[in-house]
Amino acid sequence: MLKDALPEIKTETLPGPKAQVILDRRHKVVPDAIGCPYPCVISRGEGAMIEDVDGNLFLDWVGGVGVLNIGYSQPEVVEAVKNQADKYFHSMMNVTTHEGYISLAEKLCEIAPVKGEEKKAYFANSGAEADENAVKIAKAFTKRPNVIVFSGAFHGRTLMTMAMTSKKAYAVDMGPFPDGVYRAKFPYYYRRPEGMPDEALVDYYMDSIKDVFEQCGAANTIAAMVVEPLQGEGGFIPAPLEWVKAVRQICDENGILLVADEVQSGFCRTGKMFASEYWQEVGVQPDIIATAKSIAGGVPLSAIVARKEIMDAPAPGTIGGTFCGNALACAAALKVIEVMERDHLADRSMEIGQKVMDRYHKMQEKYPCIGDVRGLGGMVGIEFVKDGKEPDPDLTKTIISYCANHGLLVEGAGTYSNVIRFLAPLVMTDAQLEAGLDIMEQAIAYGLHQS
Repeated sequence: MLKDALPEIKTETLPGPKAQVILDRRHKVVPDAIGCPYPCVISRGEGAMIEDVDGNLFLDWVGGVGVLNIGYSQPEVVEAVKNQADKYFHSMMNVTTHEGYISLAEKLCEIAPVKGEEKKAYFANSGAEADENAVKIAKAFTKRPNVIVFSGAFHGRTLMTMAMTSKKAYAVDMGPFPDGVYRAKFPYYYRRPEGMPDEALVDYYMDSIKDVFEQCGAANTIAAMVVEPLQGEGGFIPAPLEWVKAVRQICDENGILLVADEVQSGFCRTGKMFASEYWQEVGVQPDIIATAKSIAGGVPLSAIVARKEIMDAPAPGTIGGTFCGNALACAAALKVIEVMERDHLADRSMEIGQKVMDRYHKMQEKYPCIGDVRGLGGMVGIEFVKDGKEPDPDLTKTIISYCANHGLLVEGAGTYSNVIRFLAPLVMTDAQLEAGLDIMEQAIAYGLHQS
């Protein structure tokens, strides 16, 4: 079965002949801005494996950029969507209520670790929509105009979330952007100021927030601070818990809502159903969670969860949308969560992540080009550098290309494009994991030899 197979390239070159024809067609009709460096055209997928149109087998460690925690073509999820499709595809919640939406909202209110006893949830279609909606309801609740985001952040490609996103390579020629989005420094400890001791780090990064209050928008004008518990595009950087506690305190002191952007880190990716459960263990809860990616196993869906009084603040008609909470997506999400809980995918994420970290640390001892290894559970980043800590994006690009041409799909990340992310489906077999780690190490050795 494909889900148990190992990577195998059967064509003499990549892309194979059938894939090349389709890629040529793509080039003619799909905008160049929607780039794709991988020589692969998918025919089918099972578990963590892809078979392309030429019969090549790829192990996927990108997982649709975190969408496929439960893997490709999970049979129970497929069946749940089919069963719903037999009844109806769509029912807009402003016109007719459908029970799947209610059941999913009830489940998310049960499991999401946000502040408050009574919670409410609603749905959108993408991570960017979830983040933008979180900001909208924070503004409606606080009656304040501004938000604080952080260096390295990625929140989406709508106009608002482009403004919130740090790396402006994602926003070339797209301005002007909305006002009232201010940026503080995210605690990227690996790239701390040279010589700064550990005990000074929290104060240093908290001073950056206070500088925003001083120079950009007074604290009483800030509706929300939006934090990724583990930055994705920024380089797979976990938010240190001591810093999260300090952020929660400054929010509480100033009437600011704390938003956890769990678009990429939710649904067992970090070893918990939500990464902000790690916050909860040290006494911190966000006011709002925005999440998406793996919520519905690949069917477009995102969610926003908060306590009742926050959720009831927006005026009628200011939130929602035609396809938000689509019946097929809700059916998929309910089954995804059921399977994740039943099959203990959060535990599997921890197990996979530990094996990856152990192997990466051994590579780090062997290859000086590995500057840092970090992550939570099965969400791991490996950062490549030259002498000292100078980022090495060229080596990173070479490693990604080598991996793809040997049957392993990995993706880059990071402010300096020198991090490779691990977002593999959590249903990957141990044999597949070992095969992928072997290819990764071969790629690093090859990249160093080429440089």
